[in-house]
Amino acid sequence: MAEQENGAAQQAPQVRMNILSQFIRDLSFENVLAQRGTGGEVQPDVQVAVNLDAKKRSAEHQYETSVKLTITSRNKGAEDPLFVLEMDYVGVFHIEGVPEDQLHPFLLIECPRMIFPFIRRIVSDVTRDGGFPPLNLENIDFMQLYRNEVARRQAETTGQRADA
Repeated sequence: MAEQENGAAQQAPQVRMNILSQFIRDLSFENVLAQRGTGGEVQPDVQVAVNLDAKKRSAEHQYETSVKLTITSRNKGAEDPLFVLEMDYVGVFHIEGVPEDQLHPFLLIECPRMIFPFIRRIVSDVTRDGGFPPLNLENIDFMQLYRNEVARRQAETTGQRADA
């Protein structure tokens, strides 16, 4: 029995993932509150939009995953914008041993999980340096984001077929 288990373990590919590099492709922070020059009581309402993208790089086993954030903070009640932060953060990964049919979800779930702590720190620093309390992002459920996107695309495809 133990020999069969060892044989199965040897046949399963060993997943290897290394972060080769990570960088900010684009970053914008607009402090609307400071530009308007208004003061007074501020009660921020923060909205976070996340967009993910991944692609193969020219080098063998190398992939790029991009996490694009748009964070908008508005004053509760008045709906006046306080700040807008947009960031495109990229991780470059060396990945081996992931079956082809599982690569797409791996790139859009596991890779963003690996770089998210760095994204969180940058968002916190930028908002603090912009004159606001540091914004500490909640954990993002990348698996649920992926599932939602797959469901949205399936609904789009089903809707297009019904129209035809």
